[in-house]
Amino acid sequence: MSLPHWSYVAMLVFCLAGTLPLVPAFRLHVLRQRRRLALTILLAGTPFVVWDLYATHAGHWWFDAGQTLPPRIAGLPLEEIAFFVVIPLVSVLTFEAVRAVGRRGGVRAAAARSDDERRVS
Repeated sequence: MSLPHWSYVAMLVFCLAGTLPLVPAFRLHVLRQRRRLALTILLAGTPFVVWDLYATHAGHWWFDAGQTLPPRIAGLPLEEIAFFVVIPLVSVLTFEAVRAVGRRGGVRAAAARSDDERRVS
């Protein structure tokens, strides 16, 4: 399997790598609220999966086999289905991190509190 087959997967990993560190950095509890997160992902992703299924089966668009992995579910590459899980997840994490910064009085205040906590421990 060539490197281009992994490009879609690499993009998803890049998105996760950029946002998962927000969980400990801002003490987010998003991942602990599994039911709520699953419902959010399901509600956000399902319409797009349905749309993809319709559009690909109708021939409106397709996925380049040279840039996706071979496994398919109902004609969709696994990466496309993962996209509709990963992107809502990283969106929620980003949103919650921005809310946490806002609640704490901004980035400078959060950084100052973090420095104070390090001095105490």
